Amino acid sequence: MANGWAPDGAIQDQIDDTVTDAVALARAHLLEGNGLDYCEDCGDDIPLARRKALPGSRTCIDCQTVRDSALRSVGINRRGSKDSQLR
Repeated sequence: MANGWAPDGAIQDQIDDTVTDAVALARAHLLEGNGLDYCEDCGDDIPLARRKALPGSRTCIDCQTVRDSALRSVGINRRGSKDSQLR
């Protein structure tokens, strides 16, 4: 059943797009290659336990926490209402 001007299945399409975007973002942030002994952000030692657990680690835990919190603040507005499009 269509909702206003939206075609049938538009809500499911939005859900699918959101999931696809989230998976793509997660894949883009997978660790690759050799890790570092020292954090590339602050220069502190990366603990051996972290390097063993995440072989591609390039940051210490504190710096990675800062990076992760910055990623969470970015959102995608998929409401599609006129108000959100005009802003």
